[in-house]
Amino acid sequence: MNDGEFFGRLAAQPASKPALIGDGITLDYGTLLREVARLATLVRETRVRVLATLLDNGPAWVIADLAALRAGIVHVPIPAFFTPEQAAYVIAAAGIDAMLSVTPQPRWRVNGCDVAGAQLSLCTRNSPAVAVIDGTTKVTFTSGTTGTPKGVCLSAASMLTVADGVARATSALRIERHLCALPLAVLLENVAGVYAPLLAGAASVVPPLAKLGVEGSSRFDPSLLDSAAREHAADSVIVLPQMLRAWSAWRSASTSRSALSLRFIAVGGAAVGAGALAEAHDVGLPAFEGYGLSEGASVQTLNLPDANRPGSVGRALPHARVRIAFDGEIEITGSAMLGYLGELPSVHAWWPTGDLGSIDADGYVYVHGRKKQVLITAFGRNVSPEWVETALAAQSPIAHAVVQGDGKPALEAVLWPLPEDAGDDELASAVLRANAALPDYARVARFVRARVPYTKEAGVCTANGRPLRGVIETMHADAFDSVSRLSNVLL
Repeated sequence: MNDGEFFGRLAAQPASKPALIGDGITLDYGTLLREVARLATLVRETRVRVLATLLDNGPAWVIADLAALRAGIVHVPIPAFFTPEQAAYVIAAAGIDAMLSVTPQPRWRVNGCDVAGAQLSLCTRNSPAVAVIDGTTKVTFTSGTTGTPKGVCLSAASMLTVADGVARATSALRIERHLCALPLAVLLENVAGVYAPLLAGAASVVPPLAKLGVEGSSRFDPSLLDSAAREHAADSVIVLPQMLRAWSAWRSASTSRSALSLRFIAVGGAAVGAGALAEAHDVGLPAFEGYGLSEGASVQTLNLPDANRPGSVGRALPHARVRIAFDGEIEITGSAMLGYLGELPSVHAWWPTGDLGSIDADGYVYVHGRKKQVLITAFGRNVSPEWVETALAAQSPIAHAVVQGDGKPALEAVLWPLPEDAGDDELASAVLRANAALPDYARVARFVRARVPYTKEAGVCTANGRPLRGVIETMHADAFDSVSRLSNVLL
């Protein structure tokens, strides 16, 4: 699908039908398209090449994104949770010459800009042009495992093809309101939470993140998301695994939880586990796991209510094809990126994801862990830490687990409990339950409680929740010395 087809689909919707719902403002499809055309004209007349947005969730973000698409310029969303150093790196690396933000940027030329009633600053500057791969519509920067973000160059066709695939796959759910609970600067929410609902003629609900209990990249108050889902009568929402676990725990402990209108909760970004999904369903959260990556323009596979196999990440969506290489690596095709910013265009017909996995006879895909993160124990056994971590996090009260043990006789784990005051005996019991379902070589012999919260700010995970394993191992290197060995682990 190209951008012309996309805007044609939007124009075919009834003009008075709600398209975007923000904080105290609703835009119908007719108003949305007029606002997009107006801002697209402005950025063209301003001769913008690369537009950055540094904005909270809201209608203005969506309009800016669609205006860049309509104007045929490159959009570079900057997540609000990036550090100033990361943001500065992005601005330089992408050759950004205009930025839309709430506050003026120092040493940039500033023009006031009204976007759907929001008073913003369109900041411009003379910036040396950076070579961007031909056809690039968006550069999405992933926080990665180091402090330097990596830019993924995407075409409009790739992103809109994925969005159309999501819309077609979920059409039977008759979603009318999607609540955006992740930052719109995150590609998953941008594609599956904005483009897909708009293609389906639904409305994207985009309140400020603080009203959903989301702060920065790692802080989350599930009571606020629960309240927002009820207030907006949301049919669907996308969350990260740690958000789902916290939400499930809150609803389980709440004495006054109310029924939700949600029909579908998509969960992705990291491994979820069948146990966490079952707990969510038990408390009225219809959660289903999916899988995707920025290099594939977001979602590739997804479980659905009528096609669900817990433990898997679902079957390939209409736009995607998935296969397993000879060495067990998952490969995808159908919506691949153009390449990385600053590098030559990608020449992969099938993109190697870096994830190990398998596909069963019915087409359900299973992710077994990262190819480069396989631990080799002192007994020569290969173990994917994500496999064991998923088993651990499926047990209450373990919220997060990071497993280590490369070159050691047995595995060790750093645990983050939820609630935080859960006792060591409770954690030990949870580890033993997880061990009972694992082969002897993949069982955890010792565990310790984490010394800091599982947050990006504490320096132990990336913005999307992936653990910084080296940091965590160094931080807890001395903590296992006095810890006793668990009973069901062999020497």
